[in-house]
Amino acid sequence: MVFKRLLGSLGVGAPTVDTVLDPGPVRPGGPLTGQVHLRGGSADFEIEQITLDLVARVEAEHGDEEREGTVVFDHFTVGGGFRLAEGEQRSLPFTAHLPWETPVTELYGQPLGIVLGVRTGLEVAGARDKGDLDQLTVGPLPAQEAVLEALGQLGFGFKSADLELGHIGGTGQRLPFYQEIELTPAPQYAHAFNELEVTFLANPSGLDIVLEADKRGGLFSSGHDALTRFTVGHDGVEDRDWNAEVDGWIRQLADSAPAYGSHAHGSHHEHGHGHGHDHGHGNHRSGPSTGAIVGGVAAGVAVGVVGGFVAAEVVDEIGDAFEDEED
Repeated sequence: MVFKRLLGSLGVGAPTVDTVLDPGPVRPGGPLTGQVHLRGGSADFEIEQITLDLVARVEAEHGDEEREGTVVFDHFTVGGGFRLAEGEQRSLPFTAHLPWETPVTELYGQPLGIVLGVRTGLEVAGARDKGDLDQLTVGPLPAQEAVLEALGQLGFGFKSADLELGHIGGTGQRLPFYQEIELTPAPQYAHAFNELEVTFLANPSGLDIVLEADKRGGLFSSGHDALTRFTVGHDGVEDRDWNAEVDGWIRQLADSAPAYGSHAHGSHHEHGHGHGHDHGHGNHRSGPSTGAIVGGVAAGVAVGVVGGFVAAEVVDEIGDAFEDEED
């Protein structure tokens, strides 16, 4: 998807910019490639800098309210320092590497409701404007796909996905937000969990997998959150029995004591405004971006998606999702 616009703040007759990303999904930590197409205006212009910003639609908690905003999570300079002649057309190829923690936006070609974009900026003679916004599609790393595939094979169902502003304590998280993939429980765990949340924190050497469960209360105990973390490498993904390994993780989570879950949760989710991230059963966040996802689908109902996951329908185009972005 390509959005081309006149750089209005530079005046009538200014250059235009049109960024085209190479087709296909990219991977966290992998190269993002494409071309920036420039068309000269009604006079010669000095192009001082061409930049790319990676932007994400992120949720933040403010007391009992949830708000959405746009976060820039990486910035690249891909050109500049040249004169663009009147009416001249010029194309600049670029390669930029995504952060390892870049969220996954699709699984098996099905969108998860995560909105990411690449925003092109053009600086001409000291004036700057946001010139172009393109949808960024990110597929999972092999280890991420293997874990999600195993969860699907075990009977967990996709519910929703969102990006939460804040940090998970005790990890090497670098981005100012993290992705949560919310799953409905597999039938064999329905007595123990209301919901399972999965967060991936990738790095060059491997992957931290944070699992958090909204556990059901018992006859003599109330419901609580339980959290645990596992680390896997990028190599040898095809040689592991992921179903058995992931099932072991889930069993460990199901057996965790309330005291551990409460303590771990309180210390792991830290937000920039200093308050804890409450996942209490009666005060759970509403989930994905407003209007971005329609409904969740119960576990075990497959519609042609490998592993039993059913992605919800994404109804917002990226242009609509960023339309209220502040300049």
